[in-house]
Amino acid sequence: MLPTRNGEPPVVHMENITKRFGTIVALDGVTFTVERQEVHALLGDNGAGKSTLIKVLTGVYQPTSGEIYFEGRKVHIRSPREARDMGIETVYQDLALIDLMSITRNFFLGRELVRHFGPLHWLDMATMHAETRRVLTDIGITVRSPDERVGKLSGGERQSIAIGRAMYFGAKLLILDEPTSALSVAETRRVLEHILEVKEKGLSVIFITHNVYHVYEVADTYTILRHGKKVGTYRKGELSVNDIADLITGVRER
Repeated sequence: MLPTRNGEPPVVHMENITKRFGTIVALDGVTFTVERQEVHALLGDNGAGKSTLIKVLTGVYQPTSGEIYFEGRKVHIRSPREARDMGIETVYQDLALIDLMSITRNFFLGRELVRHFGPLHWLDMATMHAETRRVLTDIGITVRSPDERVGKLSGGERQSIAIGRAMYFGAKLLILDEPTSALSVAETRRVLEHILEVKEKGLSVIFITHNVYHVYEVADTYTILRHGKKVGTYRKGELSVNDIADLITGVRER
């Protein structure tokens, strides 16, 4: 039976997901649930199965077995585009930003606003510039010009732009893949603040990381994977940072 909280189904429920690549079992019967308006940390060392689970959720891979429910409805997600159309936005570690393009062009990449006059079509740069500046200002980013090249921005600014883009295009679930791995202490703090702001706006967040110290203070729930299996799911306050780190590495068991 699909789990509920306060009578509402979770945003995502993945039931008994298994993924095999030939004889290799990348995921072995993993059940993973993300509630509404929660920050859910997905933790594990390299090779634990974190990326594979997310690629199943976003349609990059099809599960060998198991079921996926989105907002209480059983779904078959066949491609990343289908996932995005449902409201699942993923910000990958490489951010999918193009350094030589402007902030605005990156913000609307693949979703450009176009004006029409008879057979003529052209990009509505004025509206896109204004919207980019407004959204980034709303999440605390002041840009010198939305026409500035992304390659000139810091890692934290680039990460914030990617988060703002996902928020703008109506995400219900935001997946962040190692969002703080290459950032300074100050930039990490700002990105963590953005994550809490995203939650306050009603979104759910999956925070994928192997660094428990970066996610511990913002996550409501922690799911730990090891060697393709789920170690367990824990609510905030049930475990210390050291407890979680020990479960990730296998120093201790549940």
